[in-house]
Amino acid sequence: MKTTNIRTITALVFEDYETLDLFGPIEMFGRLKTLYRIQFASLRGGIINNQHGVALHTVKVDELPWHTDILLIVGGQGTRQLVHVPAFLTTLQQLSKQTKWVLSVCTGSALLAKAGLLDGKRATSNKRAWAWVISQSDQVKWIPEARWVIDGKFYTSSDVSAGMDMALGFIADQHGSATALQLAKDIEYHWQEDSQTDDFFDNSIHGA
Repeated sequence: MKTTNIRTITALVFEDYETLDLFGPIEMFGRLKTLYRIQFASLRGGIINNQHGVALHTVKVDELPWHTDILLIVGGQGTRQLVHVPAFLTTLQQLSKQTKWVLSVCTGSALLAKAGLLDGKRATSNKRAWAWVISQSDQVKWIPEARWVIDGKFYTSSDVSAGMDMALGFIADQHGSATALQLAKDIEYHWQEDSQTDDFFDNSIHGA
């Protein structure tokens, strides 16, 4: 492994976040307790609910106990409103600039794009919401066929379950493929190791 220092993952959530977008990657990182710790944040703090009835206790962004090393931004129906909320986009900009890595799942990349954080960068997102996502910015080189994309400190992934593949990809990059493969085996998960191929990409719909 490249490091034994504990890194803090801040998951920035909001009303109507997608359950698996969040808890899929959290399952991966949460199993590596000597390497990662996780804090859940929101703009206002307190309980955040999603459409599946999952209530999550969060800490207000400016009251977080630990400095953020890795920012996790998820997707869900709530992203449709947040692209029009300047306070959220400003907070996202500030957190992203302070962190070493930014990981997004599903339509979380639409928020990053709207905030101008992906300008000039390669990225991907949810294939079912593709037209809406790419409409948030024409300054991004969108890669529709990818399962996840890495550009500098930004990791962006496709829809829902792709967040788990991306998380394992990040873990492999940081700690070696053997660590990621063992983790996938431990949870009986078939890891899609090829970041460039998404089985849910449809050339006739998304283009190439």
